[in-house]
Amino acid sequence: MEEIKLIVASRNPVKIECAEKGFSKVFPKSKILARGIAVASGVADQPMTDAETLEGAKNRAENAKASEPEADFWIGIEGGIAEPSSTMEAFAWVYIISKDRNGKARTASFDLPPKIQALIHEGIELGVADDMVFDRSNSKQKSGAVGILTHDLINRAQYYEPAVILALIPFVNTELY
Repeated sequence: MEEIKLIVASRNPVKIECAEKGFSKVFPKSKILARGIAVASGVADQPMTDAETLEGAKNRAENAKASEPEADFWIGIEGGIAEPSSTMEAFAWVYIISKDRNGKARTASFDLPPKIQALIHEGIELGVADDMVFDRSNSKQKSGAVGILTHDLINRAQYYEPAVILALIPFVNTELY
């Protein structure tokens, strides 16, 4: 069985889990060796635009590659906020690098409740705002806002996993990319 060495640009267990599961589905005949490392995103702790969030995911993947150059893949996952209309949306970008190409994909988005929006406007990060509003602790390393708001019908790892799979499209269709 071929081994794929994957460096996840985060020590957050949710991000490691979704990366490992997504890669396992795309490469079912390979053993995925996923390991998380802490690297800088180069953006604000709470990215507030689509572009800033994508930049954070890309920076994380590139910084992971620079830090651990002997892997096969490096993945950056960055959660962000945007206000494209009268509401505030949460989403994430996934950015994957190999030695010869890259891929990216965005999760679905969902509207945040007004109480959380108000806290974010005060400069509080989404995960902290979730903990404050829902009386939780470290929710961003557990089910996250999406898990809390869907009553765990979709947890944070399940939410990110389809974007991991979509970001791998260029790697499984090399003749097209």
